[in-house]
This record gives sequence, structure tokens and C-alpha cells, in this order.
Amino acid sequence: MDENRAWTAKWIWAGSDQNGLATNGSMETVLFRRRFQLPTDGGTQLTIHVSADSRFRLYVNGQSVAYGPCKGDLNVHYYDSVNLTPYLRPGTNVLAAQVVHYKGDKGPASVWRKDRGVFLLQGDLADQAGREVEKLDTGREGWLCYPIPPDSAKLAPETATLFIGGGEIADGAGWPHGWRDAFFVDADWSAAAVVADTHDKMYGGLSSWLLTPRPIPFMREETCEFKTIVRGECGDRVWANEPVKSGGLLGIEVPAGRRLVLELHAGELVAGFPQLSLSGGAGGNAAILYSECYEYEPFPNGQRNKGVRDDPEGKALYGFEDTYRIAGFGRGAEECEKYEPFHRRAFRFIRLTVEAADEPVVVERLTFLRTGYPLDVTASFDSSDSSLSPLWSISLNTLRNCMHETYEDTPYYEQMQYELDSRLQALFTYYVSGDDRLGRKAIYDFHSSLLPTGMLQSRYPSVNRQIIPGFALFWIMMVHDHYWYTGDVAHAARYRPTMDAVLDWFEARIEKESGLVGIMPEAYWSFVDWTEDWRHNAGAPPSGRSGPNTIYNLMVVDALLKAAELNEATGRRDTALEYRGRAEALQRAIRQHCWSAEQGLFMDSPGSPDALSQHAQIWAVLTDTVTGEEARQLTLRTLETEGLAKVSCAMAYYLFRVLAKTGMYSRTFALWEDWKTQAELHLTSWVEDPVSVRSDCHAWGALPLHEFPAELLGVQPLTPGFASIAVAPRIGELQAASGAVITPHGAVHIDWSIHEGRFRLLIERPGTIPVQITLPGGEVLYRAEAGPIVCECVISITDPAEELKP
Repeated sequence: MDENRAWTAKWIWAGSDQNGLATNGSMETVLFRRRFQLPTDGGTQLTIHVSADSRFRLYVNGQSVAYGPCKGDLNVHYYDSVNLTPYLRPGTNVLAAQVVHYKGDKGPASVWRKDRGVFLLQGDLADQAGREVEKLDTGREGWLCYPIPPDSAKLAPETATLFIGGGEIADGAGWPHGWRDAFFVDADWSAAAVVADTHDKMYGGLSSWLLTPRPIPFMREETCEFKTIVRGECGDRVWANEPVKSGGLLGIEVPAGRRLVLELHAGELVAGFPQLSLSGGAGGNAAILYSECYEYEPFPNGQRNKGVRDDPEGKALYGFEDTYRIAGFGRGAEECEKYEPFHRRAFRFIRLTVEAADEPVVVERLTFLRTGYPLDVTASFDSSDSSLSPLWSISLNTLRNCMHETYEDTPYYEQMQYELDSRLQALFTYYVSGDDRLGRKAIYDFHSSLLPTGMLQSRYPSVNRQIIPGFALFWIMMVHDHYWYTGDVAHAARYRPTMDAVLDWFEARIEKESGLVGIMPEAYWSFVDWTEDWRHNAGAPPSGRSGPNTIYNLMVVDALLKAAELNEATGRRDTALEYRGRAEALQRAIRQHCWSAEQGLFMDSPGSPDALSQHAQIWAVLTDTVTGEEARQLTLRTLETEGLAKVSCAMAYYLFRVLAKTGMYSRTFALWEDWKTQAELHLTSWVEDPVSVRSDCHAWGALPLHEFPAELLGVQPLTPGFASIAVAPRIGELQAASGAVITPHGAVHIDWSIHEGRFRLLIERPGTIPVQITLPGGEVLYRAEAGPIVCECVISITDPAEELKP
């Protein structure tokens, strides 16, 4: 909460008697304008602070300058600060805003909303010396508003997706043409009504909107063009695999009473806002259907049937639509009617359908505003295996599409931030960019979801609440990851009370007889992984219904050990000792009750010898519940035993960690076939899972963004914050690898190769940060001198399964 800002603006909205806004059951849209004059000699400055409930897009003289506010929750309402000086011009200027308020449970579930719509803007025009010229605050005279009639801006029922709120239904006739421009005639607009103050004046009472500065940068927006018209028809005219003209120009006339259907390819899966320009055609209709790929009809059991994603033969595009009724005021390409949905969409293909009514309509152009978190990738990777290169680029596209104002699971289907997903997405972000701002926000978001019971919500921010108990443990792991990457002790210390609450929630569920964390509450979802064996139990081990979940118990051990380390690093040594004691007691109980001596494996639940998974073995090794040669042999059985429930995309990261921990990382090279198969199907982002075959973009699959820099190049923090660096390349089946790995201090450049049985390694790192180097033969070197480091050794490893652990 921004407790110290002296707010002079007030929250405004349309008056309750205007256009019957209360009758709209899905969302309210209100347009705002504020005109002002600037002297011809220039020199005027303007910085504003702006927010709304639920979302706004702000324009200056017709140009979009901000889209927000950043996603918050009940207790955190973000505002944006924007320097508008570059957009001002001598003479008449206008601030214009489109504000949408989602009502009740309608609209995107990740966008928080109160029970009424509001808009706030505070800003003082100032001269070159910083002296105030004019106040432009909402709540003062000059602010006008225009409520869009309910039938001209509403939401369709959600069908093909889950939580994004359904497609939009807009009628251009209900929108004032040119309303963003300075010289638009707004004589029929009404004065905006003040509906709330920014502070409750009564003895420290809290406002409904607790304003807080935006903690992350603005989203990057880039106008892009569709690459190809895959197929289309309008009367006798047919399109087939034709390139789209520069500028997204189409220039297609649809005669009165006729219908145009075009299917267009964006080139890869993207997220953003399509922008459609039309001329004429009053009373006609346009619809944009969004799809991730071409699909065959589903299998009889409802399973999706996709195949090669960009092959349209015998297939169709499936998805949801935004629809727009054409007003017909557009005249020519430069003064055309424009439609752009208000909420971010994801798509690789779209189907544009335009139906002309009593007069022809011209589809002038179609582009899209690609939008996402401004991820600046400075890492790189190259190797002697050219088949790995596409995995790197596809992973980057996947991560970018799943980064917005929060991390997102699927930009097409949900746009929700989950702990399991976000832990990996944040880690990938650190390694490729060094940017921890969205990771810090995600950690804070989940901390803010804490319930009085001590449990975190599994997805947040969200007006649709959900608990997956195990996901709260991934949040603790996420805090630990951030500490190790950045070395930020104060950040870790801030979240100790929340870690305590989560771990105490699990501690309260320890069974007295077994010493294990017992059965999870029936109302919660004990999800672990989308594995085929657990398909009919929604991704949870079925044995967990009748007994303790071994995997969850082991995850609690992991969280306890990581929390112990964080507490010790932040000065709470007694708490660290207590957490280690809890972890050891839980490990003893797991070994006693969950181990099957006959199978040589941990069972998914005590007394369930037929319920076996890779997952239980993986977490047993990761937590040192088994160690040394016993852990190595258990890992081999994990890979080779038939009938185990296998890890899917969500848990692949943890399998890779076990193989690294037990000195068998070369086994991961065979596992990349799952990713290469997806590339062969022409995916441009990674699938959510192979079980439901739902989403084609899910960033927990972007595993190369960690494995290539951290393992194949071998750069990891030896001490928190990369105060010292470990370099231990995994050579596996490669003959060479090179690239840049990003640390908080800058890039570490690695270049290694094998030639005639000799391994040569070149390291360039920022300054004189100490480096511990583990060569493939096992020799360990420690270097701190300035300048590049060159190491050589004879390669003596003949069996890839017999690596030395770094």
C-alpha cells in the first residue's frame, strides 16, 4: 500500500442514471475524456498516476500510452505512473480512457474487481521549472464520460476456455467514432461523477482501493502482421497459402449479402490483441475465432486429436470468438472503423468471418498488437547437436507468451498464475535474463493469498479460489530459488512468517500413529502431475484417497529443509534446527511406512504395493531420504522399472535434478526426444501435457532454458547470489557447447569442446568472482584471478552413465 502519497484526485464513474449500466450482467464499459490546452512555445511537462477497477487503456491525443492496472487483489490495487510529456503538442490535447468493470464472477478470473467500476487519474501540468500550470485530476471539472450501452459491449458465455471470461460481443453503433481524438465533438457527453475518495477520512479507515505503485515494468506492445492466409473464400474467390501484404493490408471487398471467411497464420503462437480495420458495411458482422492449431475431430472419448499443428488438411480451427457488429462509418483505409478486443488473447491461427448486410464492407487490414512482459533475453546457447537449437527457441517463445502481469499457465485457456508453474517459470526467467521483478511479484502474490488456516491458494490473484495443498510447498521452494539466485537475504526474511504458516498447516496433519502427513481434506485437490496413470483421478495418485500421499510427504520434507536453510541464513537458527528435526522425523516415518522392500521402491501410499510412481522415488532422492549408492540404484530402478506412473511435463524438471544429483545426467539426452517430437509436429511452444492434449503453450515445458545454461554449460551459484560460481559442464553426447549464462553480476560466457580426446574449457565472467571448476575427469579447480580462464584435461569417461557428480 502506498501509504505516503498525498492523493488529490478522486475516483470517478458514470452517474447511475446514465444508459442503464446496472442492467448489464457481464461488464460495464465507460469512456472518459479530459481536454486541455498547451502554450505554443512548448516546455510543458506532465506525469500522471492512473488506475481503475477493473481495467483501463489510456490514450493521449489518440495514441495508446498505458494499459492496466497491473493485476492485484483485494488488498493491493496497483496504479501506474506515466510520463506523458513526449505525447503532448501545442494547442488542444486530450486524455482519453476506456475503462471496463467486470461484474461479479464475470470476466477474466485473474482480474480482481470490487462491486463497482471506478477510474482515477492524478496529474499536474507543469512548466519547465516544475511549477504547476493546471491540475488534471479526476474529480475536478473537465472530466466527461460516455457509458457504452450494455448491448454494445458485453461478454458471451465462456465455452472453449476456463477463466478468461468468454468472448466479447461489441456493437460499433453504440460507440462514438473518433472519441480518442482531441477535436472529437463531445457535446452529448456527461460530466463524470465522483463516487469515492482515495482515502477513508475516518480514523485510519481503509479505502476500497488500497493504491500501490506498479512493481513491474509496463508490458511490451509491438504491432505485428499475420504471415499467411492459410485458406479462405468469398463467393468465387478462393485463397490458399498466400502471403499477407505488408502492413497487414487485405483490401478485400465483401459484396452485400455475401460472406468472407479467412484463416490466417501468425507464424507462431502469440499473445496480444488483434486489430481489425473495416470500411462501410453498416449492419454487417465480423467475428474473430482464436485457435492454437489445426485439429481433427476429437476421438470418441473426447480426447483432442491434433497431429501436425500447422497442417490444415482434413482439419478445422476450434476455439472461441469475439464478435463485432459493424457501424459502417469507416470510409477508406485511413479513416476506417476499427475493432480491437479489450482483453488479451492467445492464438497461432485465427478465422476471420465477415458477413455483409445491405451494403458491401471492405476488410482493409488485419494486424495484431503482440503484448507481454518485456523479457530481454541476454542468455544464449549453441552446441554440436543441431537438434537442440529448436528446443531453445521454442522454449523462449513459450516463456514469453506465459509472462504477462503475472506468470500464466496457459495464455489461451486460463491466464492463471499457479505455484507449481510459476516456480519453474521464474527460474527460467532468471537464467535467461537476470530479471527477477516478475518472480518477486509472483512470490508476493502467493504470500498475499494466505488463508487464516495457514494454507496458500494454489492460483492467485484469482476471484475463483482453489486449494492444491502441495502447491504451497512449491512457493517455499520458489522463495529458496530466489535467494540462491539473487542472494537477497532481506527478501527471504520477509516471507518467514508465511513459510511458518504453511509448514504448520502440514504439521497439524501429522498422524500420531504413523508420523506421516495424513490424507488431504476432501474439498481440496491433491494434484501431483498430469500422468496417464492418474488420468481418471485428475492428476493425483489414487492411493492418496485412502492413505497418506508419499509424494506430498516427501515434498514437505523438501520444503522443511529449504525453509531451514532460509531461516538459518536470516538469523533464526533455532527455527532452522526445529525444521530440520521435523524433516528428519518425517523421513524416518516415510522409510518405515512407505518403503516396499519387495519392490525396492517407495509406494505412493503406505500399504499400497501396486501404487508406484517415478515421482515418489524422485522426491526420495531429492530430499536425501535415500543417499549415496542406494539413491543411485533407486534412480536406475526409477528409469527402468516397468509399470511406474511416469513424470509428465510438470515434473520433468525434478527427474532431471535427480539424474544430475546421482551422476547420471547423460541419461537426460534420451529424454529430450519428447521435446523433439513436439518440434516435429511443428509446435512453436510447448504443450501443457500429453494426457489431455489441451493447451499448446505451457511454460513448465520450457525446461531447456534451465538445463542448457545450468547443466550443459554448467553454470550455477556455488554460494547464494553467485557470490562464487560453480562451473561443471555436462558433456553427455555433445562434442562442443557455448553460450552465455546470466547472473546478477552479468553474463558468464562458456565455450567448451572436445578434440582428439582432450576437453578444453574457456570461461569469461564478470570481474574476479571466484569460480569453482569441475572438469569431466573429476578434477576440481578454484580460480579467482582476473581475465579469461582456460582449462584442459584428457577425457576419460567412456560410459555416459558413469559421470562424476560435480
